[in-house]
Amino acid sequence: MVAADTMQLAGTRVTVVGLARSGVAASRLLREAGARVTVADRKERGEVLSQLETLDQSVVQFSLGRHYESALDSADLIVISPGVPYRMEALERARQRGVKVISELDLASRFLSVPILALTGTNGKSTTVTLIGKMLEDSGKRVFVGGNLGTALSEAAIHALQAMKLGQPCPYDFMVVEVSSFQLETVERFHPWIAGILNVTVDHQDRYVSIDEYIAAKNRIFEKLTASDYAMFNLDDPTVAPLRKKVKGGLLGFTRTHTLPDDVAGGAYLDQDRIMVTLKGKTHEVGYRHEVKIIGDHNIENVMVASTYALLCGCPLTVIRQVLQDFPGLEHALEIVRDRRGVRFVNDSKGTNVDATLKALESIDQPIWLIAGGRDKGGDFSRLALSIQRRVKRLLLIGEAAPLIASAMGGYLAIDRVGTLKEAVELAASGAETGDVVLLSPACASFDMFLDYQDRGRQFKALVQSLPS
Repeated sequence: MVAADTMQLAGTRVTVVGLARSGVAASRLLREAGARVTVADRKERGEVLSQLETLDQSVVQFSLGRHYESALDSADLIVISPGVPYRMEALERARQRGVKVISELDLASRFLSVPILALTGTNGKSTTVTLIGKMLEDSGKRVFVGGNLGTALSEAAIHALQAMKLGQPCPYDFMVVEVSSFQLETVERFHPWIAGILNVTVDHQDRYVSIDEYIAAKNRIFEKLTASDYAMFNLDDPTVAPLRKKVKGGLLGFTRTHTLPDDVAGGAYLDQDRIMVTLKGKTHEVGYRHEVKIIGDHNIENVMVASTYALLCGCPLTVIRQVLQDFPGLEHALEIVRDRRGVRFVNDSKGTNVDATLKALESIDQPIWLIAGGRDKGGDFSRLALSIQRRVKRLLLIGEAAPLIASAMGGYLAIDRVGTLKEAVELAASGAETGDVVLLSPACASFDMFLDYQDRGRQFKALVQSLPS
C-alpha cells in the first residue's frame, strides 16, 4: 500500500488547502512521498509565520492571502484540511476539471498498512479514543492515537513511510483515530478495521444544510468496510441505530437500556450494574459501574465502546479494568479544577453543543451555576431549558449567543449576561454556596472570544486558580 501510493505521488502537483495542524502534516507527508507541494491559505503570511517555520520553504510553495485559490488551478490532486468547506466554489471548479479533492485523513490512511480503529460521533469521541489508546498501550501494543484529536494522522503516516524506505516494519501495531464529520466529507479510500458511531445529535448546522446531511457525513466512516471488518453502533440512539441496516462487516452494538438484539453479532450492555461485552460467542464481565472513575452515564457508554474495541484487539481484561479505575478523564471534559470554600469548579469547555451541555448537567447532582455561551453553531438552545430549570441555580451567559440562549429559556429568570469569562467566574465565586458546582459548559463554539475550546478552558482554569482561598 505504501509503496504504491509513493510511486503515484512522486512528481505529482498537489495543493494542500489550509495551513492548520492537519494541513502542515499533510504537506510534510506529501513531500516525503516526493510530491510537488503547494500550500494555499486565505490568511496572509504574517498570520501563519509559525506554521511556515515547520515546513521547508525551499521545496514547498505557498499561495497566501486574497488570491490563494489560484493554487488550485494547476493541481493534479487537492488535499483539504477539516476547516475548509468542501463545497467551496473553487473546489467545485477543480472537481469539474476532474481533479480529486480528498481529506488529510484519507491521504494519510493510504500510507498505513496496520489496522485502523476509527470512531466518530457528535460527543464523547476524544474520551473514548483516549481510553482505547490507553488500554492498548498498557497491554504492550505500539499505538498511535490522534486524528481529529491531538496529532494529525499524517504524522503517523510519515513515520510509516520513513520506516518503509529503510526496509523496516511500521512502527505501530494499531492506529486509534478520532474522526470528525468534516474529515469524512471527502474520504475516498479510508478503510478502518473497526469503525463506530457513538451518537449523532444536532451540531455544525452552520456547515450543513440539514441534519440529514450531517448524518450522511458521519455514516461515511463505514463506506469501505468489508466482511472481515467490524461496525459498532449506539443502539439507544434513534438516529444511529437504523444506520446498521446497510453496513457490511460484523455488526456490533452497545446499549445501556436493554439487551443486545439478534441482528448484532456482539457488543456491550449493562447487566444491572455490571458492564458486559459479548464477542465471538463469549461474554466478558468488564466491571461494575461504580468502579469507573470518570463520571456520567454518557461516559459509561464511552467505556462500553472502548472496552469492546480493546477486547477485539486482544487486550487482557485485567488491563482494561485497571485503566477504567485509573483514567481521570480528559482536560476540558467535566474536568474538576478546584474545590474552594465548599464549591466545586468544573471545566467542560469541550461542551461545544447543546447535547454535550445536557450530558454535563445530567452528570452533576449538586446545584449548578452554569457558565454558557459563545458562538452559535445552529443549536436549539430551547432543549436546555427544562434541564436548566431543574438543575441550575443561576445561568451566567457570555459571548455572541448570550441573547439567543436567554430568549430560549422560557420562564427561567435566574440569568445574568456578563461581558467576559472573568466576570462570570467572579460572579459565580461570590454567589455560590457550600455544596454548589460552578460549571463551564458553553453549548457553543469558542471562536467569538477565544482561539479554541482549549484556550477557553485554560483561561477558565487560570481564573479559578487565581481566586483567593
